[in-house]
Amino acid sequence: MNVALPGVLARTAPAVAPGPAIELCDVRKAFGHGADRLVAVDGLTLTVGDHDFVCLVGASGCGKTTLLNMVAGLDRPTSGSVLAESQPALIFQEAGLFPWLTARGNVELALRFRGVHPHLRRPQAEELLDRVHLGGFGERRPHELSGGMRQRVALARALAQNARILLMDEPFGALDAMTRDLLHDELERLWMELGLTILFVTHNVREAVRLGERVVLMSSRPGRAVAEFAVPFQRPRRIESSDVSLLSSSIRDRLGDEVRRHAR
Repeated sequence: MNVALPGVLARTAPAVAPGPAIELCDVRKAFGHGADRLVAVDGLTLTVGDHDFVCLVGASGCGKTTLLNMVAGLDRPTSGSVLAESQPALIFQEAGLFPWLTARGNVELALRFRGVHPHLRRPQAEELLDRVHLGGFGERRPHELSGGMRQRVALARALAQNARILLMDEPFGALDAMTRDLLHDELERLWMELGLTILFVTHNVREAVRLGERVVLMSSRPGRAVAEFAVPFQRPRRIESSDVSLLSSSIRDRLGDEVRRHAR
C-alpha cells in the first residue's frame, strides 16, 4: 500500500509494472534567508528503481543527508518534487536504540507503533532478531552489545516497520573493518532475500562499489548528481578485490576533481 509522506507525494503503483521506488525531480533545498541563505541541494534529479541498491558518495556538506531527510519526509524541498513508493525507514551511523529497552524491546516498540497485536509482538521481534543473526540476544540492553550488534538491532527495527525502502546514512562508518565487512554481507543478504530498495550514503568509495548496483557522485555544495557509475561485477563481491579497487579509483579521481573545483 502506498503511504503519503509529510511533504512528499505518494505514488500509486501501476497495475502491471512497478514504478520507481524513489524519484526526485529538479529538487532544490535552501536553508535560511537573505545573506545567510545556504543552498544545500540544487537541481538534483535521481530515480531509484524498485529493488535497486544505490549508493551516494560526495564530499562532506554536499547535501547527501539533506537528500535522505527529504525522501524520508523529515524535510520538504524548497522546490521540485520528491516521491516515494512507500514509507521508508532511516538508519543512521548511531543505532539510536533506547538504552532502557532490551534489543527485543527496541524491535517490539516498532511493532507496537505499527499496530501489531501485543500477543504477536514478542514472537515477531524474536523472528526479526533471528533474521539479523541475533537470536539469543533479545534480553541484552544496548550497552551490552557491540557496535555491530547494535546496528543489527537497528536493521531488525527497520524491518519491523515493514519498510520496503531503507535509507542508510553512513550506517557502518564508526565500525572496524572486520565488523563492517560482516555487515556488508548481512545487508546484501537481506536486500536480496526481502526485495528491499536501498539508498545508502557513504564517504567510503570502496564500500559504495562493494554494495551498490549504482554509485551516484554528488558535487560539492550545492549538491547535484554529477556522475553515475554502474557496478557490473557479479555478487558476492569482496571489498579488497581488484575490480572493486579499479572502479573505486576512477570514482575517487572524479570526486577529487569535485573537491578541488569547490576549493577554487
